[in-house]
Amino acid sequence: MARIALIGASGQAGSRILKELSDRGHTITAIARHPEKIPALPNVTAKTGDANDREGLAKLLTAHDAVISAVKFTATDPRTLIEAVRASGVKRYLVVGGAGSLEVAPGQRLIDQPGFPDAYRPEASKGGEFLDILRKEKELDWTFLSPSAEFVPGERTGKFRLGGDQLLSNEQGSRISFEDFAVALVDEIENPAHSRQRFTVGY
Repeated sequence: MARIALIGASGQAGSRILKELSDRGHTITAIARHPEKIPALPNVTAKTGDANDREGLAKLLTAHDAVISAVKFTATDPRTLIEAVRASGVKRYLVVGGAGSLEVAPGQRLIDQPGFPDAYRPEASKGGEFLDILRKEKELDWTFLSPSAEFVPGERTGKFRLGGDQLLSNEQGSRISFEDFAVALVDEIENPAHSRQRFTVGY
């Protein structure tokens, strides 16, 4: 079992990833600004941490096998996060990504399509910037997992599809639950298949 540091462990995606890691027997350092919001689960140690504090974060990340960040892009600086992971000495870095930078057709990103909701545009734009920075990263073994267009609470079915840079959709649209996203992310930790790549998950 691996030792995992999870930044943003109390959020919508982070809390599901935390549970999935715990259920599979991994040892997790759950990092959040408000650790009292982190549920008491087996093999979980809650720690106070700020994603914008490079030095403090690096100390919390040290001596883990992998780091996951599940934080809002508009509330953090990708360079601060990447530098903190580098400074910690941990090589494996996984990022909960966004769907806006996925392609709906060759060279055509979802965020650039007519009708893309303005409310989501700042977060989606920052997510695309984060991915661009990671693609130039030479030191870390990174993975960026983008959800489908609808990223919502739901069931853990364990049944989904994986893709690359193209948005996945079916007759019901483009959707993935937080719970199944967590399954795909923890699968990637246990059986790495997307080193230095972005991939996506959807129904």
